[in-house]
Amino acid sequence: MSQRPFLPFAKPTIDEATIAAVGDVLRSGWISSGPQVQVFEAQLSEYLGGRPVHAFNSGTCTMEIALRIAGVGIGAEVITTPISWVATANVIIETGATPVFADIDPITRNIDLTQVEAAITPRTKAIIPVYLAGLPVDIGRLYALAKKYNLRVVEDAAQALGSTWNGKRIGSLGDFVSFSFQANKNITSSEGGCLVLSNAEEASLAKKYRLQGITRNGLDGLDVDVLGGKFNMTDVAAAIGIGQFSHIAAITAHRRELAQYYFTCLGSDFEARYGAQLPVPDFENSNWHMFQLVLPERHDGKPARATFMEQMLEHGIGIGCHYPAIHLMSMYRAHGFKKGMLPVAERVGRLIVSLPMFNVMTKNDVERVVSAVKFVLQQK
Repeated sequence: MSQRPFLPFAKPTIDEATIAAVGDVLRSGWISSGPQVQVFEAQLSEYLGGRPVHAFNSGTCTMEIALRIAGVGIGAEVITTPISWVATANVIIETGATPVFADIDPITRNIDLTQVEAAITPRTKAIIPVYLAGLPVDIGRLYALAKKYNLRVVEDAAQALGSTWNGKRIGSLGDFVSFSFQANKNITSSEGGCLVLSNAEEASLAKKYRLQGITRNGLDGLDVDVLGGKFNMTDVAAAIGIGQFSHIAAITAHRRELAQYYFTCLGSDFEARYGAQLPVPDFENSNWHMFQLVLPERHDGKPARATFMEQMLEHGIGIGCHYPAIHLMSMYRAHGFKKGMLPVAERVGRLIVSLPMFNVMTKNDVERVVSAVKFVLQQK
């Protein structure tokens, strides 16, 4: 085992000013949804061009609520990618709709929009693209496809706050856009998320869904006209989010710098020499939420990813697994999905790993990771 300190694949960093702000909230006596949530929402809205933004207790419920607002329910189909956190598909089932998986592009590892179009049927009501590791899909092509077939789009931008497309921030345009502030995201509120909406009417409906469907009429009256849930963000979480969000520009710039240094250290001959596939070298659009490799298959019968992860741990380095193919998980197999249906996603889902990437990571850390990666991949 390595004698050096363990280097995790991700690590949230909370500064002292944010810790103090959380203390202020706790002492204020107002710790559930209140003024801090409103400030956080206003900051996010300004950042995203003034669009309506509501904060929630997760980036999962935001997608489910978006689907419900879009009228997705029993009998509908929603197309999404199999390479994502399982929540992306789970929310479709939660609405009573049927998930339809389209295979991924082998280079970007995002959903293949040609495969999306081939999967559209008269029952298709929406598309949920995922911006894996912060890299967007082709936004123009995505929305041209949605317009052609009269579909709603719920952008799973959980990993993409700070990412752009053609110079415009993800979330500043589009239909529904969902972000996550879970602990490993570029900025965190410990847990939480937000939903960006395209019009005031749907924004008002999202607010109802967030808290039991309630509409307040003055101080002593309320009504419920939709079935909502308990999805509100607390002021404690919002205070963390506000502190984190103040650093978003610096965080995004630093991660892009780290990603560039990964490419420099790995070298131009890395893929040819070691057989592992690098991510797309995009330093304008992606926020580099993760830096991922697709490993080569092993020829000794051992599982390539598990062996790689074990050997990297021996070097004191944490490795993430993002993500196994959703359609091969037991619950989804029970829904009729089978091995061989989505060959690109199945290969990537079996071999993809996430190298360390976090906000206070240094270039020395990158050098350490790359040295270990090359050593491990050379082992037979």
